[in-house]
Amino acid sequence: MKKNLLLLAIVVLLAIVPLFIQKGAEFGGADGVAEAAISEIDASYEPWFESLWEPPSGEIESLLFALQAAIGAGFIGYFIGVMRGKHKEG
Repeated sequence: MKKNLLLLAIVVLLAIVPLFIQKGAEFGGADGVAEAAISEIDASYEPWFESLWEPPSGEIESLLFALQAAIGAGFIGYFIGVMRGKHKEG
């Protein structure tokens, strides 16, 4: 139990400490960095296709990304639980 609490505390610290160390920093995604690098290499580059649907705001986009991550984590946790249960049975 103590080991789990220690690990949880470390994870929380790893998530929060950078926010205080880099005050005012912009935490952008890889898409923006890639777009900037591509336009720096070739300013005339045209994307091959456009998104089918653009979220109405950045908050909605973040919500959908978090939801996707939560569903994936839930699936992985369920799979690991099922496999561990099968291993304990026999």
